[in-house]
Amino acid sequence: MATACSCTAARAPAASCFQERRAPASRRAITLARAQRHGWLDGREASSLAAQRRAVPARGSAAEPGSAPADPFAERSTYKDNLFDKAMIWYFSSVMSKQLGGAPFDGSWDGFVDLSREIMRGRNSKEQQETVAGVLAGLLPPQAPERFRRWFPLNKRNAEFNAFITVLGFAWLVGPSKLKEVDVEFNGQKEKWMSGVSITKCRYLESSGCVGMCTNMCKLPTQKFFTDTFGLPLTMNPNFEDLSCEMIFGQAPPPIEQDKVYQQPCFSTQCNLGTVSRKNLNEPCPKIDTERAKKQRAAAAAGGGGGFRWPWQQQA
Repeated sequence: MATACSCTAARAPAASCFQERRAPASRRAITLARAQRHGWLDGREASSLAAQRRAVPARGSAAEPGSAPADPFAERSTYKDNLFDKAMIWYFSSVMSKQLGGAPFDGSWDGFVDLSREIMRGRNSKEQQETVAGVLAGLLPPQAPERFRRWFPLNKRNAEFNAFITVLGFAWLVGPSKLKEVDVEFNGQKEKWMSGVSITKCRYLESSGCVGMCTNMCKLPTQKFFTDTFGLPLTMNPNFEDLSCEMIFGQAPPPIEQDKVYQQPCFSTQCNLGTVSRKNLNEPCPKIDTERAKKQRAAAAAGGGGGFRWPWQQQA
């Protein structure tokens, strides 16, 4: 104990010494209790230092500036599916199975996610989206899109109604959600519509653990289906820091290359491709657009780039 603190002779210096030493929280707590037990600190000084110790943010917590964001997968959500939830999971799984040529499925949630991975396997981004579009079309009776357009033309009431149906009927897919007021541009004017859906923590994203899977198996095909097939614009804004998501019915989505999700990196602790390393930690997830490299080479060639060129390849 002679080396623990150089100011054991006086109480006031002892307090300042313990304030200056920034040991880990567990060690500080032990040292504080030991100092009080040996009479180096009275009760008032000990209480003051304990309060200061509690006020110091834990290493890596959100309160510490510059710390890494919390891992959204550290604490997994649990779900107890009711009969409706189980029926929807089974129905969606059966339609996905048909799109895969009769792939086996067991009707469970994990089996549903596995079918999604099977759709991704061996297909590029566009093919994945097209397959999901086939699944969405297969969920509906014939002529449903034409009737939807006729019954639900774009207006505030219909956008809000679809947001309400999403909150009511799709908790099995995305988890708990609630309606929210959003700004929507309609007929050249900004209006307040209750057509937003705020998803607390997306069940599908949490289970898949993949940025590319979220983008090509959910976000892009769902946006396209509502916007182009149903005539009701929809924008989805996933948050990959906390796995929440925002859906805005009535707002047209931007082109994928202009969407911020296009540059989204993989989850650093949850990549089933194994492509994340310190070298490419900030690179976009390669599964968002599997043709990204080809597009970049084509753009470079069209813009006169493309690296070294032989003299006879130079343009006149």
